[in-house]
Amino acid sequence: MARVVRPDGHTTLTHPTEVDDCLAVAESLARAAGDMAMTGRRQGLSHVDTKSTLTDMVTEFDRASERLIVDGLRARRPHDSIVGEEGATHQGDSGLTWFIDPIDGTTNFYFDLPMWAVSIGVTDTKGPLAGVVYVPALRELFSGSRGGGAHLNGQPITVRDNDRLSDALVCTGFSYSADARVRQSRRIPGMVDKVRDLRRFGAAAIDLCFVAAGRLDAYFEENLHMWDLVAGQVIATEAGAVVSDFSGNSVRPEEVMASTPAIHRDLVALLASVQAD
Repeated sequence: MARVVRPDGHTTLTHPTEVDDCLAVAESLARAAGDMAMTGRRQGLSHVDTKSTLTDMVTEFDRASERLIVDGLRARRPHDSIVGEEGATHQGDSGLTWFIDPIDGTTNFYFDLPMWAVSIGVTDTKGPLAGVVYVPALRELFSGSRGGGAHLNGQPITVRDNDRLSDALVCTGFSYSADARVRQSRRIPGMVDKVRDLRRFGAAAIDLCFVAAGRLDAYFEENLHMWDLVAGQVIATEAGAVVSDFSGNSVRPEEVMASTPAIHRDLVALLASVQAD
């Protein structure tokens, strides 16, 4: 059990049955939101806005997906707190907080590429507790809970057994800011001959899950948000990945790296040798 200190000072316990309930709720809502967005995308987009930059988009289905998830959580988990990418917020008193990315990979969604997902994760005072990442175009639902393992469509998954950085398929991501992308791209020439190859899929939650499922050996990216990270972090960790910052310390949204254990130290050293600044 995980001990939770509530805002009123009282202490409660996160019981395994509550974790199971959280996973069941997240799985149900992720599927409903993802399938709704997929159906809408096939019918065409009508409202597309931008946020931090002209390439940081939000569609009517980002907002509709978040509304569906928030309404479901408020109905089934009314005492939990909620933080959503598109502005949803609710302060509860249970000690649990949900982080929602209603469409992770909105650019892919906009261009009708399959690499987008609904990501729903929940934390307690110890960090990520449970999470679900649903990829509608692939009909794949990744799930994980602290101490409960990681699964893909209900089947256990683990990271790839690889101990050579030179054999590692490594994934990364880039900022919505053009200036930041230029800076981040400076790492690539110093890495490309040190690993098997590099990929960029454009959805952090999927990248973390692909490490968990052994489809990638490692993933790194900077300047994410909690809603990008929570669900994928618990899934990757439960699948056996090491999730840290670029220096090998505790992970934080500003720096996220996940890899198979045997190459983690070498990847830390490689990133240190190819600093983007």
